[in-house]
Amino acid sequence: MLRIYFDDADLSRVRVAKAPDPLWETVLGLYRLTTDVAGAFVSSGWQRAARVAVHERGLHGAVGMLRALVPKVGYFPDFLTPAEAGEGLAAGLAAVRDTPRDRLSRDIGYAERTRELPPWAHRLGRGERGVLDDVVRAMELVHGAIVRPVWAEVEAAVGVERSLRATALLDGGVDTMLASLRPVLRWDPPVLSADYPVPLDVRLDGRGLLLIPSYFCWGKPVVLVDPALPPVLVYPVEHPPNWLEGVAGRHGRPLEALLGRTRAAVLAALATTSTSTELGARLGISTASASEHVGVLRDAGLVVSRRTGRTVQHALTPLADAVLAGRLRSFRT
Repeated sequence: MLRIYFDDADLSRVRVAKAPDPLWETVLGLYRLTTDVAGAFVSSGWQRAARVAVHERGLHGAVGMLRALVPKVGYFPDFLTPAEAGEGLAAGLAAVRDTPRDRLSRDIGYAERTRELPPWAHRLGRGERGVLDDVVRAMELVHGAIVRPVWAEVEAAVGVERSLRATALLDGGVDTMLASLRPVLRWDPPVLSADYPVPLDVRLDGRGLLLIPSYFCWGKPVVLVDPALPPVLVYPVEHPPNWLEGVAGRHGRPLEALLGRTRAAVLAALATTSTSTELGARLGISTASASEHVGVLRDAGLVVSRRTGRTVQHALTPLADAVLAGRLRSFRT
């Protein structure tokens, strides 16, 4: 069981990451790459496509190197997911490359207590920069093979998640927002808890908490092990049943069904995440009509929808943003 303890100062410092974290997605994508447990990533074909990409690009060595640090079960070094990655892949990789020697020693030393490591990992723990450069390069290559091809889907899923949490925050404050994280996380003030592989208590002590919605996180949330690091909680976004059908399959569908003034207006109006009721009121059409148009847009890969309780929020995908580029004004006239 994971238990995160808040005080009043922490509640005023809860944040949701502004974008997907590319290094968290890379590390967690490694878990999904080799898992044999059925799930959204396996059934969707993502795992198959990712394995093909690894093979075709000759990245088995890079995957193997990272797999030594990121096992199927258990601890992986905190330095692989620095806070700087919230600003993008380049910033995150630069931060990994600049990891201080004492951090490397501490993280690798902790990993050594949990499992046997290859000789190069011991050299990494002693601060050998050449080995660290190899790890950084492996992370970059693996990200490019297994995460970057679906980055548009990652951004869309995290964008919808942020919109849902923002709505909960506006409707009822931080308490309501934390409560809306069920069923993965349970909010019983002042404790946020979740099922976890090992018993772990995290005391925020006024530092607040950064919530990081993750596309490749699956089932249970993840936290950093070192209590001295800024507290983060990585948790899974919800994947619709037809989520990763394949980028080419969705995006290659004819766009003729999208033609028409009303549907174009619905698409433009969804520049702001909305419910069908809100869309109908904004555009002067019935809720049923708004829902029908949203359904066509969703089937075309232009809209994603997420249910929280009795509310379904709709948001644009990156493909829709591209369709709307330069046309938003005309759709609204």
